[in-house]
Amino acid sequence: MENEKVDIYDVTNGSRLATYVIPGRTGSGEVGINGAAAHLVQTGDLVIIAAYGWMTAEENRDPDPQGRLRDERNRITERCAQERTPLCVAAFTD
Repeated sequence: MENEKVDIYDVTNGSRLATYVIPGRTGSGEVGINGAAAHLVQTGDLVIIAAYGWMTAEENRDPDPQGRLRDERNRITERCAQERTPLCVAAFTD
């Protein structure tokens, strides 16, 4: 939603920042980070974009989280109702 505050978590380098939404070209799948925040996130980084909302106690009785997993072109590949941590593979050498 335009001008909505969001938190950005860069899984690739550990950076975290708060910013706001500027709409892009519809259907492009582009996620851009502008201004000073652009120094914290690089093209190709895996990011989590978190948006929050207010709800009443009644609405909270049956919460329905709205997670979306996306591919490298920002197309939805899966809808999920709980947090998922990306799989990280580390290689160790002697």
